[in-house]
Amino acid sequence: MSTPETVHGLFAPVLTPINADLSPDAARFVSHAKQILADGCHGLCPFGTTSEASSFSNEERMDLLDQLVDSGISPSVMMPGTGCSAIPDTVQLTKHAVELGCAGVLVLPPYYYKGVLEEGIFRSFAEVIERVGDERLRIYLYHIPPVAQVGFSIKLIERLRNAYPKTVVGIKDSSGDWSNLSAILKEFPGFGTFTGSEKFLLETLRHGGAGSINAVANVIAKPLRALVDGYQNEDAEPLQSRVNLITQTRGGYAPVPLLKQIVAYQRNDPVWTTVRPPLVEMADELAKELIGQIEAAGLPLHS
Repeated sequence: MSTPETVHGLFAPVLTPINADLSPDAARFVSHAKQILADGCHGLCPFGTTSEASSFSNEERMDLLDQLVDSGISPSVMMPGTGCSAIPDTVQLTKHAVELGCAGVLVLPPYYYKGVLEEGIFRSFAEVIERVGDERLRIYLYHIPPVAQVGFSIKLIERLRNAYPKTVVGIKDSSGDWSNLSAILKEFPGFGTFTGSEKFLLETLRHGGAGSINAVANVIAKPLRALVDGYQNEDAEPLQSRVNLITQTRGGYAPVPLLKQIVAYQRNDPVWTTVRPPLVEMADELAKELIGQIEAAGLPLHS
């Protein structure tokens, strides 16, 4: 099956800065988005897991996306997350992104009910696609079973592609399981397959994948971009090992509070440490210790 042209490269699920009253800080959001693009990201995936998307209303998400576009960032480099548990919410966010001209949308399966039949997931996507009803729509499936506990099997991916070959054009695999990711890469050559884990970036590119959409692009875009550009070079494996250091060092700590602490450190801006409940910010002393470990391990955060 031929697949429509898909986006490629390094994308960041953009962290969302939050004010003390828990409202989103649009000015810092836009500034951060521009900075990570300048640091080497090919594009942005606002409102993914790292963006705390499920903690924001549709209206907040659409307003922030509008602000990115109004600031001069081309929608052609954006793949916002639009997947919700309720079909009308997913349709609303998806229509908005398509009408703005976004390159694609990253769509979670309906994730509240667990153990659902694949038929139910298929019907949900079919309903969204039909209700949006726009030939410009390009969907990238968001497979993150460690969080959603609902995902996409090879069989379901194939069914969705066969039913909507011009619309379902790619996937972000955040399973953390190389065997699953490699099976997708093998089964669907030419599909826009992104790894959600930086540790699989080199192998994903070597196996024909589209690139990477991962959280640490918010803080280490430069070395990640170097790996994307140079994955065929002799120094690719040492560079991959260097990128892996941040994963190894951050351990089991919640990624969003930690990454926000790192951005606060990079920008010398404590506002960045705020998260929306139910997430809780990291203690300052613990954050400083971990940041020190990351830099000591050889991955400077002010490179």
